[in-house]
Amino acid sequence: MTLADLDVFLDRERFTGSRAHNDSELRDVRQLRVRLRGIWESNEDEAVQLINSILRTARALPQLVKHDDWDYHLHATTPEAPLAERMAVEAAMALVDVVRTGELQRLRVCAGNGCRAVVLDSSRNRSRLYCNTGNCANREHVRAYRERRSQPEA
Repeated sequence: MTLADLDVFLDRERFTGSRAHNDSELRDVRQLRVRLRGIWESNEDEAVQLINSILRTARALPQLVKHDDWDYHLHATTPEAPLAERMAVEAAMALVDVVRTGELQRLRVCAGNGCRAVVLDSSRNRSRLYCNTGNCANREHVRAYRERRSQPEA
């Protein structure tokens, strides 16, 4: 991920607040990705400890806010807080609900060959296996199709 990639991501997700636009901020966001990934790979008790650690470190104080063209929603940091801290708290607040509703099993790692992207399975039947960061599902389906086609007919 580059600074330009981060800019595109934040614009797409309509993430607001202050920005440093420097290598230090990018490094902090990269470290946050690693920290959040640990939640995907933990059991419930470990996930709760990691989430609470993020919220405690940021001294999160949830508040209802309304800005730009967004209706009321929760913020738990100030707009001036460092980007990685705001991102960490946003993720932790979302993950609180995942844990509270007993849906931690919806956090997975992509089943694509060689892919380590994380997946939040929001499908009704809890069957999503692949990320949406690449073409993992398509590659896997093509591979399976070619394998079936190469098998001699019985």
